[in-house]
Amino acid sequence: MGRRNVIAIGGSLGAVGAIKQLLREFPPEFAATVFIVVHVGARGNNLLADIFSDHSPIPVTTAADGEQIECGRVYIAPADHHLLVIDDVIRLGRGPRENLARPAVDPLFRSVGVSYGPRAIGLVLTGMLNDGAAGLADLKRCGGVTVVQNPTDAAAPEMPLGALAATDVDYRAPLADLPHLLVQLTREDAGSAVSIPRDVGFEVEIALGRPVDAASIASIAVAAPLSCPACGGVLSQIKSWPPLRFRCQVGHAYTSDTLAAESEGSVDEAMRVALRIIEERVTLSEKMADDARRSGREAAAAANSRRAEESRGHAETLRRAMLGKAESVTADELEDIE
Repeated sequence: MGRRNVIAIGGSLGAVGAIKQLLREFPPEFAATVFIVVHVGARGNNLLADIFSDHSPIPVTTAADGEQIECGRVYIAPADHHLLVIDDVIRLGRGPRENLARPAVDPLFRSVGVSYGPRAIGLVLTGMLNDGAAGLADLKRCGGVTVVQNPTDAAAPEMPLGALAATDVDYRAPLADLPHLLVQLTREDAGSAVSIPRDVGFEVEIALGRPVDAASIASIAVAAPLSCPACGGVLSQIKSWPPLRFRCQVGHAYTSDTLAAESEGSVDEAMRVALRIIEERVTLSEKMADDARRSGREAAAAANSRRAEESRGHAETLRRAMLGKAESVTADELEDIE
């Protein structure tokens, strides 16, 4: 049976400070292996291990592909690679981005759940959107224990809230209580092993870089009339639920929250482009009207003036729509805060 001795931690906005505080409270003889994913972007300089080392009584290193894991160490995901653990060996995957991120939190949680089952502990910290929610739910399906930072205690509550909505979380605690909770959990015997769901293992292989196609995606998802923001391919809705999420035929993965946020940005950009084109049309029509007047072509001047006025009206309508959209978003944010 063994003890719970593998901890996977994921976070985003505000997570660096939270992890510093968390590591600082671990005992020097901490008998667990810790894996951490923080959204660092594709061009990060892999400085997190050095930053965290100054606050940790146990060794902290940037994970290296093929490295045999050791107990009592902390491994940090490097930039532009998914951090995975397979058969006690670290694997760095270059599979498709999940929730617009690589490294993403979900693949780490899934791989730890598949490899260690009831010995695994998953922790979601502060962060925007809800990367980690699906992976934490999958870790629990593999028999692991799930922990979430209290959203009211988080710098950015969306990731903790998403995790709480996606699965029946075992423990929720403020950051100050998490070190003691994790130490207590690692001193407990793990539960009985459970059968690992095949779809969870398949998604770990996708993160590792396994080629995927429409037929393989169809084994875990159903095609939906939506397109992938990254490649334009058809998205399919993942059968396991919650949370609601999608994958394309290339393998890019999104929760509905991430997909909606990305689509919102695309709509905003399209509206800005449309406004620029209409305003340029106004300018062109006015210049054509002036040119016609100088040439004594009054009918053409009048026609171009009418065209400029119509375009000016369209631009104003679009500008009001954009302003109303921004005010609506602000009102929604205030409501969430209240």
